[in-house]
Amino acid sequence: MLIKHPVIKAVAFTGSFKGGTAIAELAAQRDEPIPVFAEMGSINPIFLMPDKLKQNAAEIAGQFVGSVTLGVGQFCTNPGVIIGVAGSELDTFQATLKQVAANTPAAPMLHPGIAQNFEKTKTKALEQNGVEVLAKTDAEQAENHGGLVLATVSAAEFISNPALHEEVFGPYSLLVNCRNAEEMLQVAQSLKGQLTATLFATSNDLEQSEKLCAVVQERCGRIIFNQFPTGVEVCLAMHHGGPYPATTNSAYTSVGADGIKRFTRPLSFQNWPDEFLPDELKNDNPLEIWRTVNNEMTMEPVTPVAAN
Repeated sequence: MLIKHPVIKAVAFTGSFKGGTAIAELAAQRDEPIPVFAEMGSINPIFLMPDKLKQNAAEIAGQFVGSVTLGVGQFCTNPGVIIGVAGSELDTFQATLKQVAANTPAAPMLHPGIAQNFEKTKTKALEQNGVEVLAKTDAEQAENHGGLVLATVSAAEFISNPALHEEVFGPYSLLVNCRNAEEMLQVAQSLKGQLTATLFATSNDLEQSEKLCAVVQERCGRIIFNQFPTGVEVCLAMHHGGPYPATTNSAYTSVGADGIKRFTRPLSFQNWPDEFLPDELKNDNPLEIWRTVNNEMTMEPVTPVAAN
């Protein structure tokens, strides 16, 4: 098996929790264990705060459907759960979801196996106690197509049922209805590690939700304000990772320039003759690159210090 081959020094993986943990276990069993950077899925929770819903309930609902169905829900950052507090604003949100979802066509999924797994995991989620279908695509679905399904459940049922915390890979999401802000906090505390978490909020909402914000930060790799998590930009600021079980190593990103650090190992040269150093470390900086010298970034040559 490739993972056990002695020349392999690290493994990157994107896929299921089952596949990622199996690879991590194999890598740990080697005579020389190697790191595994597995991205294993996420439900990417979205928290709807009261003041924000008062301002934009219908608009957020329409954008939410667009995020859930982007790529037929086949993004690892797909928002699989959305959490709100019961009230007239959440009622408006749900009414808009029903209207938009009904007119959202099904679309072909990447592979028949993915489509079959979507139907299997979706059915399992909908069979859980207290789960009800809130909205779905009305049109007939062709073979291997994924149609949008949005379900709803109470916060108490969500907190007590681990099956509702599992990813459904496809155009599916679960609306968790909370009785109050305290129950929303309990929902956040019940979550496992995530790639992303989102707060739709006003400044006033944030001032009233310090505990919630602190809990959410502990449970995700990227915390988002008033935007949806689906897009992942390749840039220096991006962190595409998160606490276990979203990934096996939350200190690293799989997207962006820092992703290369998964496959590098530090090596320090102490007291070596300049002519035998790599070009990156030679005193005259022949590659003309930025380097940290005496704790400062510089491209200037290094002046050797004479030995006593």
